[in-house]
Amino acid sequence: MTRKASRVLLDLDEVPKHYVNILPHLKEPLAPPLNPGTGEPIGPEALMALFAVECVKQEVATEKTVPIPEEVREAYQMYGRPTPLQRAVGLEAALNTPARIYYKREDASPTGSHKLNTALAQAYYAKNEGVARYATETGAGQWGSAVALSCAHFGLKAMVYMVRVSLEQKGYRGTMMRSYGAEIVPSPSDRTKFGKKVRAENPDHPGTLGIAISEAIEDTVANDDTKYTIGSVLNHVLLHQSVIGQETILQLEKDDVMPDAIIGCVGGGSNFAGMAYPFIADGRFEATDFVGVEPTACPSMTKGEFKYDFGDTAGMTPMVKMYSLGKDFTPPPIHAGGLRYHGVAPSISALLNEGRIRAIAYDQIPVLETALVFAKAEGIIPAPESAFAVKAAIDAARDAKKAGKERVIVFNLSGHGHFDMGAYGALMDGELAPNSIPSFAKSKASEEQPA
Repeated sequence: MTRKASRVLLDLDEVPKHYVNILPHLKEPLAPPLNPGTGEPIGPEALMALFAVECVKQEVATEKTVPIPEEVREAYQMYGRPTPLQRAVGLEAALNTPARIYYKREDASPTGSHKLNTALAQAYYAKNEGVARYATETGAGQWGSAVALSCAHFGLKAMVYMVRVSLEQKGYRGTMMRSYGAEIVPSPSDRTKFGKKVRAENPDHPGTLGIAISEAIEDTVANDDTKYTIGSVLNHVLLHQSVIGQETILQLEKDDVMPDAIIGCVGGGSNFAGMAYPFIADGRFEATDFVGVEPTACPSMTKGEFKYDFGDTAGMTPMVKMYSLGKDFTPPPIHAGGLRYHGVAPSISALLNEGRIRAIAYDQIPVLETALVFAKAEGIIPAPESAFAVKAAIDAARDAKKAGKERVIVFNLSGHGHFDMGAYGALMDGELAPNSIPSFAKSKASEEQPA
């Protein structure tokens, strides 16, 4: 059977003009964050020591939409928005499935992932408020790359603490950040008190996002000219990513289709939320299956507990209610470094608890194997993180074939794998090990926080 290639695009002047806020669409308000010292609820003013003021305002915004500044829209256009929504005609043929598969090309950005959507917005707000320097953490390096470029665009300095094992696995990510002018160090580092403490206790610690967050926050607090920027989990970050889903809705309308399934990988949750939240906020998609995919090596949604926990390992951040494996949990060093986070965004946790989205977990070996199926069929090598969404989409397409149903499956290809050849090489050479964890391996810290 011959299939005609199809790519659906938006005009540049159709880049979204507002962000979609999921908070008004939750069945119950989010539980308030708690003071890390007293355990008492705190207001948004407590976050202003860390974040740009506008980001804090957006963190608790009650409006259903938030305007996007024109300077940010112009930057989005400059760096490739709107991104393509591509029909996976090659993959459909390879699977011989009646399903129609679409994927959103967030890999098309200059830094290779969706992270630029919020990095540009946060850098713009910080620059407008007189901030000179941004400190942040990064796992696989996609977020750090986006921060580095965004700071270069708006004239800020960037300091990036990158999880050590990820920097070792993909050193060229560090080179990319440095090319944009950022300073980067492996975490745990010798730049902070907490980093030195972790290194003293375990000189070979592979690092975690929780540790890197602690280091970036310590750096922020110690420097008056610095604010902290984060790439996932918090509401304002997921808000900025909603440009993805808004574009996708319009692109699907141009192809006259309704999605049966919306799929995204989940670490902290930003790319999944960016794709799914506009659909969830739009009343036309109640029958759609929203699927978040995570690694069995770090199964926050499928094995974590829904209760208060810290966002970082040192316990410096406010405690938020989320599905978590505990702040001290150290995942195995899987190649999907962006998914090695002990918790998941409070709003995603709330939707999961409400039963409005569902979660599945895979081991990294079958995930990367299906990523190669996708690469051969579509010509794009996915980031290991994005490969989890690819695996779920392929499984859904195979299920459609068994059932003889023409389902419409849409997933977010959140990034490319050009810096991840080590992962694919290890797979093809038979050197990649399974990375599931036993159910009892969660940090005890998750059991010690208030429910």
